[in-house]
Amino acid sequence: MTDPLKDLRSYVSWLEDNGTLVRIKEPLSPILEIPTLLRQIMYLKGPAVLIENVKGFEDWKVVGNLFPDLGVLASSLSVKGLEEIGMRLINPLKSIPYTVPEKIKMIGQATKFSSYLPKKVKKASFEEKAIESEPLNNIPFFKTWPKDGGRYGTFPIVVTKDSHNNVINMGVYRIQIINGRKAIIHWQIHKRGSMVFQDALEKKIEKIPVAIVLGADPGTMLTSVSPVPYPIDKALFAGIVRGKGLELYELSNGIEVPANSEVVIEGYVDTKELRKEGPFGDHFGYYNEPEEMYPVFTATRLYMRENPLYYGSVTGLPPLEDAILGKAIERIFKPIISYIIPEIAEINYPVEGMFQGIVIVSIKKRYPGHAKKVMNALWGIGQSSLTKIIVVVDYDIDPHDTSKVLWAISSNVNPERDVLIIKGSHADALDPSNIFHSYNSKMGIDATRKLPEENYGRKWPEMVREDESIIKKMRKIAERIVQNKNLKNSNVQKS
Repeated sequence: MTDPLKDLRSYVSWLEDNGTLVRIKEPLSPILEIPTLLRQIMYLKGPAVLIENVKGFEDWKVVGNLFPDLGVLASSLSVKGLEEIGMRLINPLKSIPYTVPEKIKMIGQATKFSSYLPKKVKKASFEEKAIESEPLNNIPFFKTWPKDGGRYGTFPIVVTKDSHNNVINMGVYRIQIINGRKAIIHWQIHKRGSMVFQDALEKKIEKIPVAIVLGADPGTMLTSVSPVPYPIDKALFAGIVRGKGLELYELSNGIEVPANSEVVIEGYVDTKELRKEGPFGDHFGYYNEPEEMYPVFTATRLYMRENPLYYGSVTGLPPLEDAILGKAIERIFKPIISYIIPEIAEINYPVEGMFQGIVIVSIKKRYPGHAKKVMNALWGIGQSSLTKIIVVVDYDIDPHDTSKVLWAISSNVNPERDVLIIKGSHADALDPSNIFHSYNSKMGIDATRKLPEENYGRKWPEMVREDESIIKKMRKIAERIVQNKNLKNSNVQKS
């Protein structure tokens, strides 16, 4: 197996070597200018960029649009398809070895899995430079939208440690910069960081050690935004994604961070200090108005490499870079979801649904109520529990083919019979349609063909199907006609 890309710099060099990165020498400000440029590049499906002249931050360079498409991300992780990563977790669980060859194969799988385990090291790349005075003022955090409540860290990997079993949590939670030392961490109530906070409250712990990482290798960054179920250790999962164990360096506050980090901010969260966060223009395309109280992070020390790189993502109406990350997570977790709910044949979190708004799954239906069983199963696991709308179609409908899905809904759904409404349920905190903060309703749509028991005793009509012996012959004739027509039209346009 190919060794993973070493760090953020290696990834940027890899992107440039593969013709997927462009350098920008024009001086640009992190206040609105860089975020606006990045959005425009993303909407145009452009390349990754390296901005070499950052106004007000002479020593820094800014990188953006680091994940321009799924192919780039898969190649950077040395896999043909991102589903391979999910299978690394599932394969060892698939069967019990009975024969000697099967047992030897299982030993090989166990050995490979052990290579994903994290290990501690005594040196880290970010130790090149340390700053204690006003640490947060030394970083080119973006102001992303005109009415934002200030500058924000938009892809900060917030690292905490679980007090129960030392599980490492790494999550991307935006941080609002208050001043050179303080920032508000927007970890929503359903996130792992918030779980650590609630545990500290129960145990009357006043200060929670926290570290914020800015920039790492692509596998670690992808892991940090992935909805890895608790209590799976995020550092372990990063090893699975990267294909090799993550090296960890322990800070003076006891938090272990990726040793390949570009920038690390060491500090703590005081459980008694809360502030209203926002406004912030998020990925739904709306400003989040200040409503809920969130914890305040105090930075005590900034570590960084010489001539550091800053990576910031941007938000707004889809599709932006988070759409690619969301699709990557969909592909990685598809084998895992199918293992837990084996009737699921394919799954699609549409980009336009912001990955929490709607999911479409196809199933091979076997019994009455099967579609509703799948809906409830999805609402019962991990991050999919926040999904607002679930659409279930038959296995021969591709969930990624919107036209076929709409046909299935239009043809197969009787709203009175096939729509399941759950009133009063937990929800994505950022959803602008919420009744209250993190509280909304859910809807399931059974767009499968109905069995007689589901259709008031009536048999479902038979679908039209082509005669296989004739369709092959007629298809060739049709393709020839269309090809000739296209050629003729092309010649007309040239003349």
